Amino acid sequence: MTKERTYAVIIGIFYILAFASSVIAVILYQPINNPLDWYHVASNGEVNQVLWGVLNDVLLLVSAVGTTVFLAPYLAKYDKQLALAYFSFRFMEAVFIAIGIVSMLVLVSLSQHFNSGFIDHSDLLISSGYAWQAVHRWIMILGPNLMLGINTSLYSYLLLKTELVPKRLAQFGLVTAIMVFVAGILDMFGIIEPWSTTKGLISLPVGIYEMSLAIYLIVKGFKPNALITITKN
Repeated sequence: MTKERTYAVIIGIFYILAFASSVIAVILYQPINNPLDWYHVASNGEVNQVLWGVLNDVLLLVSAVGTTVFLAPYLAKYDKQLALAYFSFRFMEAVFIAIGIVSMLVLVSLSQHFNSGFIDHSDLLISSGYAWQAVHRWIMILGPNLMLGINTSLYSYLLLKTELVPKRLAQFGLVTAIMVFVAGILDMFGIIEPWSTTKGLISLPVGIYEMSLAIYLIVKGFKPNALITITKN
């Protein structure tokens, strides 16, 4: 197996891990995202569930960086500026993910302090919880929606121009990038709810695209002729 073939498989694995870990994290975070009962996470014995969600988000962060580290050098052979833009926006997405992780850990700590009696059920506790839940909600818009939409459009465009993968696959990526970006905008202005079916349906295609890209890279790798062409350029 050549280096390029190996890297294609690694990129594909990272995309699969990113998709799976993001979905799992959302499911595991449900107790701590409850606006009415989040402070009972510790007393309900749900801390470990949330912490498993945090670990999945850490895996998402690593996977996001991993796909970029292995993919960007190939895209840079065609257009260094756009590849750098892709790298930068992907990095910003990772930063937002990290901030979201911190917000979840703060909520867990507040719940544990409430359960141990260090703080009482006061307006300050509830306000603090709402504030950190709001941080996480905005992070979900800025990172997994807006930044994801931008960097997906950039690398899909470069994949289309380099022909490292089939054109139809890259074109599908451009469409899904617009869709997930629009989902974030609609959520930002309160037109759709953050965890609604509508937002899920608008955002889902980008996940399908990433999984399709992952499977293609693992099974077939980059197109050999395209690799030769961008290497010569």
